[in-house]
Amino acid sequence: MNPPGFLDLMGFGPQGWGAAMLLAALVTLAVALSGFLVGLAIGALGAWAKLGGGRLLRTLADAYTTMLRGIPELLVIYLFYFGSSAILTPLAHLLGAGGFFSLPGFLAGTLAVGVICGAYHTEVLRGAFRAVPAGEIEAALAAGMPRLLRLRRIVAPLVLRHALPGLGNVWQIVLKDTALISVTGVVELMRQAQIGAGSTRQPFSFFLGAAILYLVISSLSGWGLRRAERHALRGLRRG
Repeated sequence: MNPPGFLDLMGFGPQGWGAAMLLAALVTLAVALSGFLVGLAIGALGAWAKLGGGRLLRTLADAYTTMLRGIPELLVIYLFYFGSSAILTPLAHLLGAGGFFSLPGFLAGTLAVGVICGAYHTEVLRGAFRAVPAGEIEAALAAGMPRLLRLRRIVAPLVLRHALPGLGNVWQIVLKDTALISVTGVVELMRQAQIGAGSTRQPFSFFLGAAILYLVISSLSGWGLRRAERHALRGLRRG
């Protein structure tokens, strides 16, 4: 009996793993999006610390971006996953509970990815703020805009306009980093490909299928980001 081909394995028939691979791709997308948003929040705080914080905050933000961009991503994920158990298990024992406690794999992976990409978000947002023409902010100050209104109406839209290309690059980094969180037990796309390869002994077909799904997600998100950039730059195009 001949082994099933690539289309059979990636299909939805009796021998197909298509549904499992698509579900794993959705998990990958969920982790990437969650981690990206967590990192964006961290990056906004980091950029604010570098731009407007005191010496201590600037030093802490510089240390954060330097460390996180210098430590391997897999090591950060390990630190979150196993570090959480090192903290939560003794704490639970103090409260009278027994057994082993740690963060759920999805949460640990999301937080780790968010902290990793937060370092890149910090630099992207800091650079985008510096690219905003000073005259725009001075005009808002001269008009008497309160700080929050100035942030919402002037600063945030202009920063976002300049930050979009960099944020797109960070998104691609986050998408690839999700392949590492399988070490926390989350069955994302790479882990599902490993499971399928081990079950059928056809690793090439499953890893090729995973590569195609990664490329589809990357291409669609890249298309969406390019549309967002064109929308943000409307009215600024030169003839």
